[in-house]
Amino acid sequence: MNSKSASCLLLLFIYFQITYSQNNAKTKLDLNFAPRTYNTTSVSDKTPIEIDGLIQDTAWDAVEWTSNYVEFEPDNNTAPTEQTKMKIVYDDHNLYVAFKCLDPDPENIVKRLGRRDDFPGDWVELNIDSYNDDRTAFSFTISASGVKGDEFISNNGNFDSSWNPIWYVKTNIDDEGWTAEIKIPLSQLRFSDKKEQVWGIQSTRRIFNKEERSTWQPVPANPSGWVSEFGELHGLKDLEPQKQLEIQPYSVGRYSSYEKETGNPFRDGRDGKLTAGLDAKIGVTNDLTVDLTINPDFGQVEADPGAVSLDGFEIFFEERRPFFVENKSVFDFNFTGNQDNLFFSRRIGRTPQGTAVGPNTVYVDQPNNTTILGAGKFSGKTKNGWTIGVLESVTAREYANVVMENGSKEQQLVEPLTNYFVGRLQKDFNDKNSYIGGMFTTTHRNLENQFSFLHTQAYTGGLDFQHNWKDRKYYVEGNTVLSHVQGSKEAILNTQQSMVHLFQRADASHVEVDPERTSLTGTGGRVEIGKSGGGNWLYDFGGKWISPELETNDVGYLRQADEIKQYASIRRLFNKPTSWFRKAFLRLEQSSAYDFEGNYNRMHYELKGFVNYKNNWWSEGGAAHKPRIFVNSFLRGGPRWRYNEENYYYIFSGSDQRKKLSVKGGYIHSRGKQDNFSLDSYRLTFNYQPLNSLSLSLDTEYSENPSKTQYVAERSFGSDSRYILGEIDQQTFSTTLRLNYNINPNLTIQYYGQPYIFKADYSNLNYVVNPEAKDLNNRVKWYDQNQISIENNNYNIDENRDGYTDYTVANPDFAFVQFRSNLVARWEYIPGSEIYFVWSQGINGMGDVNNGFSAIVDNQLLRQRPQNTFLIKATYRFIL
Repeated sequence: MNSKSASCLLLLFIYFQITYSQNNAKTKLDLNFAPRTYNTTSVSDKTPIEIDGLIQDTAWDAVEWTSNYVEFEPDNNTAPTEQTKMKIVYDDHNLYVAFKCLDPDPENIVKRLGRRDDFPGDWVELNIDSYNDDRTAFSFTISASGVKGDEFISNNGNFDSSWNPIWYVKTNIDDEGWTAEIKIPLSQLRFSDKKEQVWGIQSTRRIFNKEERSTWQPVPANPSGWVSEFGELHGLKDLEPQKQLEIQPYSVGRYSSYEKETGNPFRDGRDGKLTAGLDAKIGVTNDLTVDLTINPDFGQVEADPGAVSLDGFEIFFEERRPFFVENKSVFDFNFTGNQDNLFFSRRIGRTPQGTAVGPNTVYVDQPNNTTILGAGKFSGKTKNGWTIGVLESVTAREYANVVMENGSKEQQLVEPLTNYFVGRLQKDFNDKNSYIGGMFTTTHRNLENQFSFLHTQAYTGGLDFQHNWKDRKYYVEGNTVLSHVQGSKEAILNTQQSMVHLFQRADASHVEVDPERTSLTGTGGRVEIGKSGGGNWLYDFGGKWISPELETNDVGYLRQADEIKQYASIRRLFNKPTSWFRKAFLRLEQSSAYDFEGNYNRMHYELKGFVNYKNNWWSEGGAAHKPRIFVNSFLRGGPRWRYNEENYYYIFSGSDQRKKLSVKGGYIHSRGKQDNFSLDSYRLTFNYQPLNSLSLSLDTEYSENPSKTQYVAERSFGSDSRYILGEIDQQTFSTTLRLNYNINPNLTIQYYGQPYIFKADYSNLNYVVNPEAKDLNNRVKWYDQNQISIENNNYNIDENRDGYTDYTVANPDFAFVQFRSNLVARWEYIPGSEIYFVWSQGINGMGDVNNGFSAIVDNQLLRQRPQNTFLIKATYRFIL
């Protein structure tokens, strides 16, 4: 029995065991899940409420406690272990909330500390749908230790922790459990100007020791959404919308030290810089705000993880910069279900696309990023159901400092002045069960002659929709996008021949390179229908397309064009706890892919499952079969390439993550027939929390990814093209250490460090003879020892054995070594105002591929002097 069959049988066995065990659960409550209501009142004429966590002010007597929380997880629709009580009142400027989280044994309350949005230990949460649109909400979470968490909820259940409002909280532990008092300024919320309003609300409590969640408004298992299941808050009368005005200037001092490079005036061993900037948030109306940033600095942001790509495609890194992360959901237009998006904010401030390196340059000081002169966002949602987002940003001309051979110094332009614009609209209708929206982006560059390889203008647009019915259990959604790019003949030729498009493929009759073109226009889109909630069976079916000329990479992200894909999945959920598990699921997926010529390129089947055991340990696994794998991009402009049939499986498991010491590990195995390629990847993670205020994690990954046919180069042999491949021994190792120490909820220290090593050792060069042959031995032909020799780190190839070199290929062996670390101390000395102390280290280098990992670490990391950067950033938020 092969590994794929064994994995499938194991998952089927789990399915029958789970089904058989479903009758062992707590007694259900008799609920119909109808919306609950809570009546609040104004306390403007009462004594002010002091936020101290004690709930002793007389103003609280104006309303009654509400309780009767119901368990949501793990045993849905049952009585929780402990009850929770809540009160809500308001005055002219603030909303006040009080919680009593009952627990007869206060020793059971877990008071772990963490940074904002860490959600450590026991906590209680309030969600407010102040638009009452059943799709968006504001979330406020308070841990027993006083740590705040805040999130913006979009699309009926997508939580975005980048939202950071100003609000106030205190907690207290007493003989009955723990209590919390909250003050939320109305200026931080968005609501209409109606005389009397109804808001959607939900409250959730987590009991950490039992990993139990209960909710004020009962929610069924497998709900079709989150915000649409809220109860209602009544009694809100004569609320005056609060226009927000916040100004946050900042200053940054930066000092870097590194190894001095003799003779290089740009590497004298140290650099220093002092900068200043401004962030602002302006409430145009109560519904709509403007966010501005001038000369932003993101020095406190964690560095990107190490990564190497051998397939020629751009590596996708997540956005981490606060200005662009906050409210990012408003500007999201994912049109394929993967990473492809009309707006990818990392294009703004990107690495300069030009270079000052040339035949007459000796030393170059090239900037790592383009300066953002300023950026502004206009966003919000109106009482009529319109979601609006507008973003405008300008990046500066960027220059590199150069020393020429004759000793002269000059500046050379490496990035032109560029303007980016993004506009987004969505409208709810059909009693908030449907929406339709659109997006439009533009990129304009003020090009100089040396930038003729870039587009002068780029435009993208799209329409999207979603419709839900039968209490949102069923849905249909879709989108369509259009792009148009303009530029010189050189720019459009580069686009046609880029990895995204590859119009030069000789075997493709539906695309061709046209060197005279000065524009490209393409389309794309997706349609999907499915069942998203209600019951234990969920499913979806859909398709997407990306035309060959679609191009969104000026201000968006597109990995590859020229694809038509069909996909489907069915999922069985097991949310009723049994004697041995808390919850589980099984999922079956299938997909197929074609190009616009009609070539049948891929077929994929996958079965996966997950189980959360009674003791909170967990396991997940899956197996897949890929009987057909054709790739248009593998030969980088050459003909369509066939991979051997592939099978893979994976299994991961972990202990209870709540414990002081927890561990998780996993293994991934993949193999192509005829040993065309394989992957063995191992991951082991340790998490340790010796104190409520201190946590450490160590995450180690190691993989071996050999292949007999890794692309190396293209060469000419007479009138023919030779696509040269090689057998590769590819190894990757990385380990990530994180340390979090929380002196109190507002003063934290974090450390992140990651060494990353990538080795690629090539041998047994071969060339393509029949790229679509099923048998690997008919697909490529290996060079013998009489055809190939190595000299001066180059392979000299005498293909016809006439004693003369027909073509040469540089030795592709390499090893890449990187170390990145950040030590950040953050102090929020008053709400919204912060001081950062940052120490960053970095090492980049090339190692010897013949060395083992330990020798590479010793030679390229431990013996090298890192670049050290020290930064102090101070901000102060004025609320006017």
